Amino acid sequence: MRDVMRVGVIGLGMGRSHVKAFNAHEQTEVVAICDQDEDRLAEVGEANDVAGRYTDAAAMIAAEKLDIVSIATPNKFHHPYTLMAFEAGAHVFCEKPMAMNADEAREMIAAGRAAGKRLMINFSYRFSPQSWALKKEVDRGTLGDIYFARTQWLRRRGMPGFGGWFGTKALAGGGPLIDLGVHRLDLALWLMGYPQPVWVMGRTYDHIASALAKEQGKTFDVEDMAVALITFDNGATLEVEASWAGNIAESELMQTRLLGTKAGLLQHNVNGTYEFEAKLYEERDGAQYDMELRPPVPGVESAQAHFVNALVADTPHIATGEEGLIVMELLDAIYESARLGEPVKITP
Repeated sequence: MRDVMRVGVIGLGMGRSHVKAFNAHEQTEVVAICDQDEDRLAEVGEANDVAGRYTDAAAMIAAEKLDIVSIATPNKFHHPYTLMAFEAGAHVFCEKPMAMNADEAREMIAAGRAAGKRLMINFSYRFSPQSWALKKEVDRGTLGDIYFARTQWLRRRGMPGFGGWFGTKALAGGGPLIDLGVHRLDLALWLMGYPQPVWVMGRTYDHIASALAKEQGKTFDVEDMAVALITFDNGATLEVEASWAGNIAESELMQTRLLGTKAGLLQHNVNGTYEFEAKLYEERDGAQYDMELRPPVPGVESAQAHFVNALVADTPHIATGEEGLIVMELLDAIYESARLGEPVKITP
């Protein structure tokens, strides 16, 4: 492996942050970027001094001899670009959701194994001081046995790029569940230790967004809200809620709560912002104690930095393709349960 690894980024919407994060690491350099929007391509290229600029991802992967391909495209393209990158001998850092469905996710994992290359999914909400602080408490046994969790990302009105690819099932695979809920689902599962799911009951709704799309003549064929109840083989239960549109007080509500036999925890956003608080609730000698876990927390790094450091040190990384597959299986099951109107069993 080269002293400085060559990185190519595909998709410069979310991918802008990928470019900055990889360039911030002393052992990676973004040498190529790709986007079909030539104005965006020029803007990001100039701002980050990237000479390799492409409108075709396959051409970039073939020409640049990359060590890492970072994929931040519409969900439909995660699978094919990952396979191309592995075939070219690169590791892959892929935006969430991992793929359009679990079958695609399995093919991505198999391709990575065959190529001897790594796959990491950008479950970025793990990589905050508050999330790491809570994970440390869970790992040291502060909560005891976790038996219930609830994870939410709800918006009063917040449909991204309304009329664009986010609301088009053929490109996105789904709505807020696969866009927002995937983050909170992964965070809850990670804190819970990724237990084996057994049953899923899901419902989806589109009352608000579909009416707006019809009025405005826009494309929208996904849900604007999804809810689910997941049970696990250890007896624990997880509730999941995700929406782009709902009549709630908050403009944006994100929270993940876990209840354990010894203590409980909560990670939530503050006043509708993307700032977070982490709290621990426990009982000591018959009295209730509430504790706010405040940053800084040593060792917290960006998802991209974590991936690079693991590659350099040849150590395991978190947010693996295997965990991404479990999330995809759950997303598939929620949508299938909603379609059927009945619970869906998860087969290990």
